[in-house]
Amino acid sequence: MIANAVLHAWSEVVVHLATPSPTPSIPPADSVTPGVFGFGAIFLIAVVSVLLALDMVRRIRRIRYREEIREKLDAEQAGKGGPEDDTAP
Repeated sequence: MIANAVLHAWSEVVVHLATPSPTPSIPPADSVTPGVFGFGAIFLIAVVSVLLALDMVRRIRRIRYREEIREKLDAEQAGKGGPEDDTAP
């Protein structure tokens, strides 16, 4: 009986020591950063956004100027009737 109790206790110790228990490996809050890759990704997104905004402003400005010139040309044609009407006496 004593041998069974010792054997049982010994097997419990061996099983307990052989079974790995997970250790919590939570890094400290101040050392968790996005790092160089995170900075590069955000920087790339910012550069692309600025370039897209500049391109959009350029295209809108070009469309607006073309419309103004088209209106001026239409007004000149409607008012004068063309350069053939300019006859000198």
